[in-house]
Order: sequence, then structure tokens, then C-alpha cells
Amino acid sequence: MIKKRIAAFAVTLTMVVGMAMPAKAEGIAVGRFALPEFDVPCRSAILIEQESGTILYDKQADMQVPIASITKVMTMLLTMEALEQGRISLTDLVPVSEHAYNMGGSQIWLEPGEEFTLDEMLKAVCVSSANDAAVAVAEFVGGSEPAFVEMMNQKAQELGMTNTTFKNACGLDEEGHLSSAHDVAIMSREMLTKHPQILEYTGIWMDTLRNGQTQLLNTNKLLKRYDGITGLKTGTTSKAGVCLSASATRNGVSLIAVVLGSPSSGERFDSATTLLDYGFTNFENAAATLPADAPQMIAVTGGSQEQVALEYTAPQNILMKKGEQEQLTTSIEVADSVAAPVEAGTQVGTVTVKMGEEVLGQWPITAADSVPKMSIKLGLANLFEALLQY
Repeated sequence: MIKKRIAAFAVTLTMVVGMAMPAKAEGIAVGRFALPEFDVPCRSAILIEQESGTILYDKQADMQVPIASITKVMTMLLTMEALEQGRISLTDLVPVSEHAYNMGGSQIWLEPGEEFTLDEMLKAVCVSSANDAAVAVAEFVGGSEPAFVEMMNQKAQELGMTNTTFKNACGLDEEGHLSSAHDVAIMSREMLTKHPQILEYTGIWMDTLRNGQTQLLNTNKLLKRYDGITGLKTGTTSKAGVCLSASATRNGVSLIAVVLGSPSSGERFDSATTLLDYGFTNFENAAATLPADAPQMIAVTGGSQEQVALEYTAPQNILMKKGEQEQLTTSIEVADSVAAPVEAGTQVGTVTVKMGEEVLGQWPITAADSVPKMSIKLGLANLFEALLQY
């Protein structure tokens, strides 16, 4: 039995900005927060913290409703995945079909046979919420809009969007085309976490196409009204009402506010502002900080070297209510030694983070390198090298 030594430290937790750990762990939240009882004028809504996915506000968030052009978040998500996989590129020319040309609602008046680069099409989708551009992109990525819609529904299932069924790629009202505020938050989080480069498009306020002849003006007015806003997508149809998935980041905290079925455009932006303000006012992220005297090496018995470096993993983002950081403590438990051979990544200890008496989680302390077992041949080689140096 390897003798253990336990070092427990009451650790001061610092804000995430400027904080670094030897290895990063995913963000977590302190327990389940009590949800506030204030109301916002809409059919359904939700507020989540992006990294952990923690729900901070909920108003009928699992109710199935039309979501209008917020549908395009999934269209953009699948497009970004195809880009990342190398199946398409931003410089590819996207053709315009008769089907895409016939899309109603918001559009950039594409003509059959016209071509734009995928980069230009994404601007039209993200900035002007163009239905014709969204369908053209869907056909380009999926081969046809029906095939692309199958991809959308498959991705929704993979993400656990249990209240979602897509019928088209742009969000026009269609029987059975439904989702929920919670599901919209899930796919928005997936987009922002896995493909943050989309913010290069959703953050554009004004742009042009066709050599300046076509003006693009962002439908998300919070870009000019809200500090820290980054995106993400608006939507409006007669059945869905006025909708918004809004993302924002302040002081190391990223939030997603989804508002569905608002009576007016102004009320959707006001509702999103209320939700984001609530989140930023009441919550913050802290990071577990290891003490300066935490061991950096562990002894190796019977190995080609006497010690191996340690790699620590601990959460950099711990979501909590403001003013509660002093209740957080971090402790480490590390073996006195480990027997060779040692593989890099072998766990030799544990980091434990608590909030009072509640254990928030445990993370491994691992060997940073591999250490082979000492052999006669290796021992003679080491001896010969030492003699040469002498």
C-alpha cells in the first residue's frame, strides 16, 4: 500500500480573468440555484450560463413553440461543422436554386443561377437573417433542403433537444416545425462553445454585398444597446411571434438568454436585457487556485529517473452567487511515490473542491511524462553517460 500524504488548503479563489491552472477542466456550478420569480413579457424564456449550461431563469422553457428564424442557429451550426471537417470552405461558391429563390420573408433577393461565396452567404444569414441565403447554404451543405433538414433533426437528437422537430432550414412557419426555449439554449450553447468563430458574423452591425449594392443591417439591435453582447439570432413570424437568442459576455461570465413569443420587437430586446442583467448582477465565475507549495514532482521507485513532474487539473470556471467565494476550499491528495513503469497521464492524486461541506467535484493529478522501468541495459547506459560527463 502506497503511503498517502494529504495536504488540505483553504484556498483563496480568484476571478477567472488572469488566472491559469496547469491543466484546464470544464466549468461547473455551485449546486442548483433557486430560480427567480420575476416575469418577462413573452411566451417562454430561459437564461443559462454558457460554459456549465446551468439554468438561471426558466419560464415555460420546455413548451413546444414555433421559433421562426432562430432555426438558422442549427443551419449555421451544421455549416460550421462542415467547415471544420474540411468538406467545404468559406471561398466556395454557393449557387442559388429556384427553390431558394422562392423563399419568402426576410431575404437578400437572390436570383436563380446567382452565386456568392459561402462567406458572403453566412453574412446574409447572420446579419440580415436572409431566408433565401439560408436555404441556398442548406442545399450546398446537404445536397437538398430535405436532406439538410434530416441532418438538422439528427443533430437535435444528438444534443438532447427533445422538444424539437425541424421542417425547414430557415424557420418559416410550417406545421410541426417546433422547438422550445430550452432546446434553443442547448443549440445556441453548442454553437458558441464549439464554434465561437460564428461571432465574427453575428457581431457584424453593417455590411454590403454585390459590390455595395445590397445593404446588410443586423436584426439584433442589442449589438448597439447592450454592453458585452456577442450575438446570436433573432426571429419573427406570425405564429412564432418575436423571438431572440441573445449571447453576452462580461467579466469572465458568458450568458445565453432565449426569449420566444414576445408581443413586439422592443419587448423581446427588453426581456433579453432583463435576463442578462439579472445574470451578470447576481453571478460570477471563480477559479480554484493551487497553493504555491503544492508538490510539483513525485518520487518514482525502480524507474529510469527518480522523479516525475505532476500535472494538476481543476475547474477554472466555478459559477456561484456573488459574495460566496470565501466558502470555497481546495484540497489535494498525492501519493508519496509511484512505482515504474509510469505512463504519462497516470493518476497519482486528486484535487477536491468544496463549497462549505458540499463536494463540488474531484479532478485527477497525473504524471506529466512517462518513466520506463530501470533495466540493466538502461542502468549501464546511464552510468556510461555519467562517466563521460565526469
